[in-house]
Amino acid sequence: MLVNVLLLVIGFVLLVKGADFFVEGSASVAKRFKVPSIIIGLTIVAMGTSAPELAVSVAAGLAGNNEIAISNVIGSNVFNLLVVVGICSAILPMNVDKSILKKEFPFVLVIQALLLFFCVNAFMGNIFGNVDGKNVLSRVEGIIMLILFLAFMVNMVLTTLKSRKKADSEEENEKNIGLIMSIIYIVGGAAAIVYGGDLVVDSASYIATAFGFSQTFIGLTVVAVGTSLPELVTSITAIRKGENDLALGNVLGSNLFNILFVLALSTSLTPIAVLNNNIIDLIFLVVTSGIVYLFCLGKQKVSRLEGMTMTGMYVFYTVYLLMR
Repeated sequence: MLVNVLLLVIGFVLLVKGADFFVEGSASVAKRFKVPSIIIGLTIVAMGTSAPELAVSVAAGLAGNNEIAISNVIGSNVFNLLVVVGICSAILPMNVDKSILKKEFPFVLVIQALLLFFCVNAFMGNIFGNVDGKNVLSRVEGIIMLILFLAFMVNMVLTTLKSRKKADSEEENEKNIGLIMSIIYIVGGAAAIVYGGDLVVDSASYIATAFGFSQTFIGLTVVAVGTSLPELVTSITAIRKGENDLALGNVLGSNLFNILFVLALSTSLTPIAVLNNNIIDLIFLVVTSGIVYLFCLGKQKVSRLEGMTMTGMYVFYTVYLLMR
């Protein structure tokens, strides 16, 4: 037990320092190539911080631990939305770009609703085909989500090219680190985040199992929170460095990446079982996403009070998980 506690601490240190380097390197590359921070957050940072979810879910799916695979993704998205955005907003009110309200956030809501439809469909005979009569997300549904992910990435590339054409040709007054050093920061930071996330998840899962918690509960809480720690640390670091767009873009991009790539890839490799509780958790995710979207629409920012409210909603959700 003592060894696992020590590994947990080491994992946290790697997450914090890795996120610091990762954000600095990503922001530097964005400024050098005149790419908006929001796009960097929605793509590179989101994928880098979602690497633990990808590793855990794919490995769980291949090993047949389906409860952890789908619970990890749902739990991570709930944590990203309510805790990451909530804590960042409680620290410093988070401004929301108009483009996020018009495009990215609505797209996240649509994708989450689509996943809910797929899960409900699994209990109604699944028009895409069940496996041995089981309620599962089928390979066809996984491929559909991967196609949507590809479309999203193509749109991001086109948006990036468009923004670069409109960028000012004026010289940057800010002192940025060199391109090679930026790449080293990004790669090294991502490696530290992934390895640190693995240490946190493994040690925390061992400790939780020792106390007799169920696999579903571990997937929705311990593993989900552990794999989402990179998003939390990276977003807080981005807020501290004044990169608000990077922070919110990281959360929205990670939530999309978790569904359209992590879960989709896992499902494409092997159909994933859907439980009744998964549908309840997804409904909670969709409803809370709608509430946060309304918060953002208010004054195009998430206030400290709203941030604390979101964190409180997560505490309520965790208590519910403990009781069910």
